[in-house]
Amino acid sequence: MRFSSTSTARRAALGAAALMSTGILAAAFATATPASAAPTWAPAGTAKIHPGTMMYTEGAQCTANFVYTDASANVYVGYAAHCAGLGEATDTNGCQAESLPLGTKVTFNEGGSLVDEGTQVGSGTLVYSSWLTEKELGTTDANTCAYNDLALVQVDAADVSQVNPSIPFWGGPTGIDTDGTAAGDRVYTYGNSSLRAGIEQLSPHTGISLGDSAADGGWSHPLYTVSPGIPGDSGSAFVSADGKAIGVLSTLGLAPLPLSNNIGDLAKELAFAQQHSGISGLELVNGTEPFSPIL
Repeated sequence: MRFSSTSTARRAALGAAALMSTGILAAAFATATPASAAPTWAPAGTAKIHPGTMMYTEGAQCTANFVYTDASANVYVGYAAHCAGLGEATDTNGCQAESLPLGTKVTFNEGGSLVDEGTQVGSGTLVYSSWLTEKELGTTDANTCAYNDLALVQVDAADVSQVNPSIPFWGGPTGIDTDGTAAGDRVYTYGNSSLRAGIEQLSPHTGISLGDSAADGGWSHPLYTVSPGIPGDSGSAFVSADGKAIGVLSTLGLAPLPLSNNIGDLAKELAFAQQHSGISGLELVNGTEPFSPIL
């Protein structure tokens, strides 16, 4: 079951934009504001946009995972593709589920609660969705359809100065994990659901991998965390014991492992985006702060 925080107000029509090529649209947005130099990141302690920031898409709240850049030094923040989905919370097949189109506005907020979206600290535009791309390509691989759940929001040029790529509390990421997880491996995350009522101490949590299964082709990593991911945490970052990016929070497991979470493999998700998004030079940005696995 997907578990972004969804409101009834976001059942908007897909519109003609959803029928346009996702690759063409992504490339158009990515080249709209080219830069000649690498971005200058805001200090980690004062940055308003970073991994863990709340992101709202037509009323639905998810959590930012990592920061990305491209060959033109445009800046992107990732969240789960299902955060822009139009279906039910039980929709898990990105090759079939409906989604808001590229070009949809997304806001970055802080200080939200159950009844308040908090203060908007920036905005951006949805420029890539694995769900939209899979449908356009006619993807049929079951594991890709089930677990490839990454979307990219290009940060508005006026708000790039508010971005830092470091994960609050933990620091990092220090790169991308490429060898999966074994049972018992420690994992670290920072979920920022509004269901936590703004209590920052509840956001950083840690857990253990339940071991990868060959059946899903390395696309998913089931795990338990204390406390478990909850609605609104969707899209948040998971890193390994050495701070490398493992994946993006996607689903809440109901059976056979109640209250477990599943994360999509970032190495595979990013490789898919690099191949099909039309964004040249897309890559993960490492944190400016050192990773420290101490809770």
